[in-house]
Amino acid sequence: MAMSVEIKNNKLFIEIDLETPTPSASGKTLVVASTHGNTTTTAEVNGKPIIIGLNAYIKP
Repeated sequence: MAMSVEIKNNKLFIEIDLETPTPSASGKTLVVASTHGNTTTTAEVNGKPIIIGLNAYIKP
């Protein structure tokens, strides 16, 4: 999983690689991008790193 995060004009931009659709833990959806839990980024707000937990999925 490659993810880049940056702040421009007070907006958070997240770029993450798409994966081959894989069944989620419940099997109800197919995951196409995920951080697989919370990930600390290099982007900061008030001097503190932003933590992102991201799941993107499709319904079969």
